[in-house]
Amino acid sequence: MELTVKWNEKMSFSGQTPSGHKIKMDAAEEVGGENTGPRPTELLLNAVAGCTGIDIISILTKMRLQPTSFQMDVKGERADDHPKRFTSIHIHYALEGDLPEEKIVRAIELSKDKYCSVSHSLSAEITVSYSINGKEGEKTK
Repeated sequence: MELTVKWNEKMSFSGQTPSGHKIKMDAAEEVGGENTGPRPTELLLNAVAGCTGIDIISILTKMRLQPTSFQMDVKGERADDHPKRFTSIHIHYALEGDLPEEKIVRAIELSKDKYCSVSHSLSAEITVSYSINGKEGEKTK
């Protein structure tokens, strides 16, 4: 995969993905940016969630299961010192629908341990939890 990211001005950069989508990134005003786009670290957390979300929907579809809603709440902890990398990421999967817990747990485990290429590209410790129809899950790995 290859792409190009170009500097616009100040702390703003724009890129185009190989699939043809444009992304603009910028820094906060207090560090010289103009806040005209998300921070790269915000995009990284979104990428982790998007990757695992796609995995889980794909796995559930193969299991002939369809959530009525699906949301992920992601919390990333960063080191205080530079490079201020993510040291831990927690993803809470909230699913609604007629979904057997053991199949949800299996889909989450498969995404976390095998399929999500974005999370496997990071060195942060990634933990997960889940709820189905508002009820917290019994186990996490």
